[in-house]
Amino acid sequence: MVIQNLTATLLLFTTFLFIPQSISAVHPPPRLNATTNDLNFIRTSCNATLYPDLCFNSLSRYASTIQNSPSRLTKLAIGVTISKAKSTAVFLTKLSLPATTKVKDCVSYLKDALDEMRDSLRTLRNVSRGVGIDAAVPSSVEMFRFKMSDVQTYMSAALTYEDTCTDEYEEMDEAGGTKTAVYDRVNKLKRLTSNALALVNSYANNGAP
Repeated sequence: MVIQNLTATLLLFTTFLFIPQSISAVHPPPRLNATTNDLNFIRTSCNATLYPDLCFNSLSRYASTIQNSPSRLTKLAIGVTISKAKSTAVFLTKLSLPATTKVKDCVSYLKDALDEMRDSLRTLRNVSRGVGIDAAVPSSVEMFRFKMSDVQTYMSAALTYEDTCTDEYEEMDEAGGTKTAVYDRVNKLKRLTSNALALVNSYANNGAP
């Protein structure tokens, strides 16, 4: 029994060590020399989202990296959301050990959402590199928007998975700390995902290859 507990503790500790490394792999560390113009660009862009204050607060620390680039802004927004989704899944995994199968189902939905987010970020990076887009072709703008429609689809699917988690949990009569914890964590994630999707939509409509 002691060995099993020690093994479980070591596995949990290893999981939390992995999270910061994953976050740094998704987006660079913040820089401290952001200009007013950099911050204003983020503030203005975040006005297109449902939760502009959350949008600005989650992205302003990367202002000097984003500068005035809609592409970098959108990638960072997805990256921040991926990081939040990972930490939420880890939290709910711990919560699901003594809890109901609905919590475990929610963890499964979040993993599916993470897959969709990763696909969206991968596609967006390819768009930024010009993969599949030939600038010499007159229809390059149309091709850009076609690729961006894939990014929109992935992020929309991620939000749908998150909605499914909270919708199914709402049908339960369960009350107390577990239900509140699930709602609080997943709803915070949903707001970030919604913001990222709004920025993706804005970039798809106004951006250029």
